Order: sequence, then structure tokens, then C-alpha cells
Amino acid sequence: MVRYDLVVIGSGPSGRRAAVQAAKLGRSVLVVEKGRRVGGVSVHTGTIPSKTLRETVLNLTGWRERGFYGLAYRVKKDIEAGDLMARLHKTLEHEVETLDDQFARNRVHVLRGLASFVDPHRIEVQEEAGESRVVEADRFVIAVGTRPLRPAHIPFNGETVLDSDELVELKALPRSMTVVGAGVIGVEYATIFSALDIRVTLVEPRNSFLDFIDRELVDDFVHQLRDRGVGFRLGSRVQSIQFENGQPVAILDGGRRVRSEMLLFAAGRVGATDTLNLAACGLTADDRGRVAVDPKTFQTSVPHVYATGDVIGFPSLASTSMEQGRIAACHACGQPLPPAPAFFPYGIYSVPEISTVGLSEEEVRKAGTPYECGIARFRETSRGHIMGLNGGLLKLIFSMETRRLLGVHIVGEGATELVHIGQAVLNLGGTLDYFIENTFNYPTLAEAYKIAALDAWNRLTPRSEGVAEVSAAVPGV
Repeated sequence: MVRYDLVVIGSGPSGRRAAVQAAKLGRSVLVVEKGRRVGGVSVHTGTIPSKTLRETVLNLTGWRERGFYGLAYRVKKDIEAGDLMARLHKTLEHEVETLDDQFARNRVHVLRGLASFVDPHRIEVQEEAGESRVVEADRFVIAVGTRPLRPAHIPFNGETVLDSDELVELKALPRSMTVVGAGVIGVEYATIFSALDIRVTLVEPRNSFLDFIDRELVDDFVHQLRDRGVGFRLGSRVQSIQFENGQPVAILDGGRRVRSEMLLFAAGRVGATDTLNLAACGLTADDRGRVAVDPKTFQTSVPHVYATGDVIGFPSLASTSMEQGRIAACHACGQPLPPAPAFFPYGIYSVPEISTVGLSEEEVRKAGTPYECGIARFRETSRGHIMGLNGGLLKLIFSMETRRLLGVHIVGEGATELVHIGQAVLNLGGTLDYFIENTFNYPTLAEAYKIAALDAWNRLTPRSEGVAEVSAAVPGV
């Protein structure tokens, strides 16, 4: 029996970060990965595939150039599933090679097989060849991630009714698609396929979606999607799915029917903990397979066992999962870290992108904080004109009393990159004055920060004084 200081179960973003961090602190580390190659869901069926698919679609369709050349503009006239898969597989190959090299350089051992606890300090690993081995460790990190929820009444067949993991092996592009579930995954795929000029209908049992995003952003987002023909069936639950002429038909509450050539069921994911035999180490998972942890250390109720990443639930972002893995490994190795920054960014890689950091307007209002907002639309910037952008906005929220930045909310091209300017100012306690007084490269979309700040400043300041201030800030105004 082999013994390690730390065993990490799963090699997704949080697992690999935990493993490498512990190795850098001089600990012996083993990563157990049930898949054929390292990377977990993030690399093989989740984050990297969906973002690669998005970029491929935007490039091949000429989406970013349509503001100038019209909706009929195409880079490639007839786009097929093989065009999308070719770039996807090349990207995944590069990601796996990078991870293999990172583990090798840091002397992290990797064992491929299915892990399950034997007792609080030992796991059994079932390898592909049918052999099994027992591994002992002082500490464990559970980073097994999630898998798609597959309700029994949904007739998945891998061709016309799929889950999000199956979508990355698409064999043919449909002319129409129904997406069930308006969470982050459902919204991303719905908008990506819409950009391919596929008729998409988004079905969601709740009357709203993306509820953690500022409502003004969601309203603008929905307007852009409706404008290009995406259908919404909010407040509608799927009762059943029937097949007519080989095509799936979603039967909704009240009998309404949504027919399409393909149906993507993306209404939730569950923690992949059912094979871990958690009871043997004294743990239990909830009804969605998630493990409860201390949010500061990521320790479970069993002190030497940690859990990180999607398996612990919200926010289920690759970025936050990596930080969770690092914190857990440092704590497990006796190297406590200072508290994480108060706010981290959310990125939704839809078409258009959405990104946000800090408090939404709804949260600020609920807290009773006097505030003011500033809005900038990308078409107001010279870079927006150059790029042919018709949509996109940046919204800043400031405290009226302290002028401090409270929230940054962006929808549009480059949102997930632009948000980091606001993130830095927010977590460093910056105020409206930073954006007013500083210079941004010209022409850039980042100028929208100054435009939005000036918009808020004019609302916060008496008109005569405001004109003088704006004139001083922007030559020629």
C-alpha cells in the first residue's frame, strides 16, 4: 500500500490547483482521475469546450463583422459540425498536454481510475484494466466536479435529445433547437447556436433567469436575443418529450408544444459523489450530490478531508474553483492564507458576453444604501464605432455618501475581459474619481468606464458644477 501526504480526487480546475500548490509546499501528492486523461469536466466537456465552440462559431460566421457588412455576411457559407469539432479537439489536446507537463514538472503523481473511500484515511482505486489498489493519505481533497442532471422522464438518445456533455461530440448541426434550462450553461449554448443562425427556443420553469445578474443587464441581454429571433418560454415546465417524425417535441405546462430538430436538456447538474462511498470516511452528500464545507478553509465535517470546486455548489466557476483548491491545499499543509478579496467576477460566455463583479442594483437597494448609477453604451465609444457594435453596455454603481464603487456590470463584446478593471478598483476601495481622473487608451472599449463614471458624476453633482468638472476631465467638452 502506497502512502501520500495528500490525495486529490479529480483533476479539474480546483483539483489540479490543489495538487500543484501542495507539491510546491514540499508534500507528496497523488491525483486520482477517473477519465482517460487529466483535466476533468472543465477541459473535456465543460468550460474549455464550450468557450472553444463559441470562439469557433464567432469566427466562422463572421459574427463580429456583421455590424458593418450586414446579417447575411459569412466567413464560411456552409458550416458543419466537423468544422466546430476540429478546432475543439485541437484545443483540448493542447490543454491536456499542458496539464500533463505541469504535473510532471511539480512531481505530482497521477493514477487513472475510480476512487472510493475504504475508511477515513484510505481509498481504493479501480483501474481500467480491472486491477485495484489501496492508497493511504494524511489528507484528501474531493474535487470530483459534477455531471449533467438526467431525469428519468427525459428520453436522452445522444442524437436529438442531449445533455451538455454530449453536445461536445455533435455529429450534425440542426436547423432548430430547444434548450431546456436557462442557467449559465443553457444560456451559453442557446446563444452560441443562435449565432449559427439556428432557430433557438429557451425554456425555463421560472419566470426569470440569471437572477444573480443585475436586472438591467438581463433586460438588455434579452432584448438583443429577441431581436435576433431567440424565443423564450419562461414560467413553463417541461411535462414530457414526445417524438414526431423523428423530431423531439417538448410538451409544456398547459399543453403548449415546442418542436425542434434537437433538444438540449441543461436544467441542472449534480455532484459526481455517488461512487465515492463517502459514508466510509464519515461524510454525506445532499440530494444534488454536493458536499458541505467551511467556506473559509473548505474543510468538510471530517477535518482532514476537504472539498472544492463545483462539488460544493455555487458559484461553480473555474476561476473560483482554482482559488478554492489553492486555499484548501495551503490550509491542509499548515499554510493559512489571508482572507480572499470581498468580490470576484462572474463571466457568462454567451453571445453577447455578460460579466459582473460586486453588488447589483437590486442588492444595493435592498441594503438601503443611497446610490447612483452611470451607464455607457459601447456604441458611444470610438472603438465601438470601429468594431461596428450596435449593442453592449457598461453599468457602474456608486455610493452617494462615499463615492465608492459598489458594482460593475457589463454586457457586450469583451465583457469578461473588461470587468477586471472594475474588479481591481472595487476590491481596492476605489471611488468614482479614479475613472474621472485617469486616462484610458484611445480608442478602446475600456473608455466606457470613463463615460459611465461621467454619467454618474453628472447625476451626483449640481449641474453648473458638473459642467465645469466634466470640461476639466474631457478636453473639448
